[in-house]
Amino acid sequence: MLQTKSEDEPMVTKKKSKIPCLSLSSFLPALEAVTAAVTMPGGGGVPPGTPSAKPKEKQRTKVVVALYPFKAIESGDLSLEKGAEYEVIDDSQEHWWKVKDENGSVGYIPSNYVKEKETIGLQKYEWYVGEMSRQRAESVLKQEDKEGCFVVRNSSTKGMYTLSLYTKVNHPQTKHYHIKQNIRGEFYLSDKHCCSSIPELINYHKHNSGGLCCRLKATPCDRPAPPTAGLSHDKWEIDPGELVLLEELGAGQFGVVRRGRWRGRTDTAVKMMKEGTMSEDDFIDEAKVMTKLQHQNLVQLYGVCSKHRPIYIVTEYMRHGSLFNYLRRTAPDQLGPAVLLDMCIQVCKGMAYLERHNYIHRDLAARNCLVGDENVVKVADFGLARYVLDDQYTSSGGTKFPIKWAPPEVLNYTRFSSKSDVWAFGVLMWEVFTCGKVPYGRMKNSEVVEMVQRGQVLEKPKGCLNEIYNVMKACWRHAPEERPSFRLLKEELAGVAQSVLAD
Repeated sequence: MLQTKSEDEPMVTKKKSKIPCLSLSSFLPALEAVTAAVTMPGGGGVPPGTPSAKPKEKQRTKVVVALYPFKAIESGDLSLEKGAEYEVIDDSQEHWWKVKDENGSVGYIPSNYVKEKETIGLQKYEWYVGEMSRQRAESVLKQEDKEGCFVVRNSSTKGMYTLSLYTKVNHPQTKHYHIKQNIRGEFYLSDKHCCSSIPELINYHKHNSGGLCCRLKATPCDRPAPPTAGLSHDKWEIDPGELVLLEELGAGQFGVVRRGRWRGRTDTAVKMMKEGTMSEDDFIDEAKVMTKLQHQNLVQLYGVCSKHRPIYIVTEYMRHGSLFNYLRRTAPDQLGPAVLLDMCIQVCKGMAYLERHNYIHRDLAARNCLVGDENVVKVADFGLARYVLDDQYTSSGGTKFPIKWAPPEVLNYTRFSSKSDVWAFGVLMWEVFTCGKVPYGRMKNSEVVEMVQRGQVLEKPKGCLNEIYNVMKACWRHAPEERPSFRLLKEELAGVAQSVLAD
């Protein structure tokens, strides 16, 4: 804000200048220059070439590179060819950008399928997997089961990278190598073999093991493309005639869930809502907003079929089903503490995103998280509990109410917040580290309520590290304001993973 002198300020007496008086003629050249500048075509007031004159900046053309192929089906969308470049025309929408291809065709593309050319870095290479954790890298490579199969991922040390390499020598295993840099800025895995860039280093070790357990031979098959925010740039209402309904995936509070195929190409999960179980009009309004929530650890809402009854909620399909069932059918020694912690961290990342966008889940539990390819875990059904009309589900005294995941303020006053979600997350962590046991065992709901009111908490799961159990206990602090946020929990769990479970 410009500051002006107040009329109440005392006048400052100026000292007489010692600069000698100049004649009017000496000012005329400067006066003429100023007058000329003011009357120049285009205005301005400052002659070109003077230090204060700023040339008009030319707007930079934004060019992106496609990381995944995309097949346009809806009118107005544009197909993407992996590796091709596109000029961005309009990126005002967060999830769908209007671009132009090399042939001059214009249309909308999902923004999470492209990366700006100037910042693409390693992302254009098949072998780079970004934020993939050590545990999921091992899972992907084990599933591929090929000697010399490898990926490069971000290390837990910021700005560093790790090479994860699968070998069958002696016995199948994944070895992890930090990519280091010397004082000259060169990259190496063995200091005898340095390269000026990581791609050059990878290329070198494709031809020479150079101290590794084997040569780099292959990368995993094409990784699945991420889901889009909605099935098109302006589509949240889905025609049920475009859906082919397949096998039943399960049934829950809201109704039966079946696998579906949209237009014969996109796998979906279709939740067929029981009539009378939810406030439908309110939910349909909310669905328009919810399709725009997008995170790698949230099950993507594609849209709804609201023109007939029952209403269909159409979401991303997750191949391995609920986290609860996945844990129950998997032997604990198959997973191990590192994988279990990674699952918790993924859920925490999804919840931190919801927290940042002021969304409350209200029913966070292992049964409401889903598992997909590459051990990816995603939070599902966020916000749905808000629209349920069944008193047995919404009232803390109801038989369907998730009492074993509820904190004191919800049990006493039905007061939901992100901090009540944090309490439920602590219980979810307990579910994960017991591989799917029921919290509080066979205790009745009334006994659980008494236990929670007395400040008693769930016991430490067998074999669970103290550092991890301490995080659970922080989630179960009696006063909501004393519980950590999901943002802080994410940092805390990442620290535990780094210090206790090596990268």
